[in-house]
Amino acid sequence: MTFEQEAKSAYQVQSAKGIHRLTPKPPLGWNSYDAYGCAASAETLAANLEAMAVRLKPFGYEYFVVDNGWFGEYDIPEGRRYPVVKHAADVHIDGYGRYQPSRCYFPNGLRPLIDRAHELGFRFGIHLMRGIPRKAVALDLPVLGTPYRAAEIADTASTCVWCHYNYGVNMDHPGGQAFYNSLVNQFAEWGVDFIKADDITGYPREIEALAGAIAQCGRDMALSLSPGGQTNKERMPVYVQANMLRTTTDIWDNRNDLDKAFAAWETYNDVRVEGFWPDLDMIPFGHLMLWNPREPGAAKTDDDNLELSGKGHERMSGLSRNQKRTFITVRALAASPLFMGGDLPTSDEEAFELITNREMLACNQNGVMGRLVHRGDGIDVWMTPSASEPGAGWIGVFNRTEEDRRVGLSRSELGLEAGAAYTFGSVWTHTEPWSDDGFQLDAAIGPDGVLFLAYRMAEGLPTQPREEERT
Repeated sequence: MTFEQEAKSAYQVQSAKGIHRLTPKPPLGWNSYDAYGCAASAETLAANLEAMAVRLKPFGYEYFVVDNGWFGEYDIPEGRRYPVVKHAADVHIDGYGRYQPSRCYFPNGLRPLIDRAHELGFRFGIHLMRGIPRKAVALDLPVLGTPYRAAEIADTASTCVWCHYNYGVNMDHPGGQAFYNSLVNQFAEWGVDFIKADDITGYPREIEALAGAIAQCGRDMALSLSPGGQTNKERMPVYVQANMLRTTTDIWDNRNDLDKAFAAWETYNDVRVEGFWPDLDMIPFGHLMLWNPREPGAAKTDDDNLELSGKGHERMSGLSRNQKRTFITVRALAASPLFMGGDLPTSDEEAFELITNREMLACNQNGVMGRLVHRGDGIDVWMTPSASEPGAGWIGVFNRTEEDRRVGLSRSELGLEAGAAYTFGSVWTHTEPWSDDGFQLDAAIGPDGVLFLAYRMAEGLPTQPREEERT
């Protein structure tokens, strides 16, 4: 049995539990990480929530996700809004070792934010590190509802290389599943609708434990798996117990990360399971890294400031207009979940124009992962057929170079039927539908640019191939 067949078999089991019915289409939302790293406060989150209701909800965006650090007790220097370290020296946990909202950022807890999200019609998501807090192990706290203690169930040899908060959980111990159950049951009591589980794609048994905890909690809760750096296709039968799977490392606003997305799209192109979405990471558009402002008068550099979560200093997205169009076109054609990362109250209009483009969203929500149909001379052509209209769909002609290119492409190179006639509409230029004039597409595409086309089979146009296409 191939791993794709195993994945579908596992999907059928998990589907019976209902998790995949929650995401019939790629999820759309906002995540706090690209703007606030591990330091999103109640105030900043509330402002983003209200802005999301105005700017994104009309276009179908529904998940509001608070990323890592919501439990961190930061020592914030006087006169600053944000900490100057990546991770907090202390974390807030309850008497059973379960994370609680930090007192420094959430003095009233998370419930007011969760309740407001639900009032506005959103689903609330929260970040979760794999495992059990080291603080709980040091205090040897009890595991809720069991005779076991934290030190018994912790796997102290299993740690995250980039975040020191947790140990892994020994899933051979009967208290391991009980701990995950208690953690998820607490989230269910709070009203959480979505869990972004981090440092977990390399640990199949803890994925199964978390999926099992969700299945028993009595609340609909979607599950997203991260990070992409540990993701391995051989584990797909386990991954499909979730709703989303990160297939890349962190993606930021630079040219190299465009290539990461193309590579992951190609690698996972044969993963097609209903209600399960390979994820190309968040959208670093708009106002980024607000929690790491550049000091007044400091020179601009490419400094990543590795002390902090995220990448670089506060800025507007560094992608060019062409690169942004390519970035979001890839996500549309690949049916990747779309989670905006920039600060919603202060991001530029271009960011909103791109992520709310109705034709782009129609392609993404079509829910079909496109395939590569042609590659040559720095040009990629990817096609996504419509799931509901035969003979229709979307094509992306990508200039993968840093130079202007003039491309001439035949029907077969566009992935189209040689004997059929089509009309096209250009998504980003909003031109009226135009004919391909028979059988050859001729277009200029700028550096790192894309020609994003909606196509539809038509009648009454030439149906005999040109001489060059016959040969």
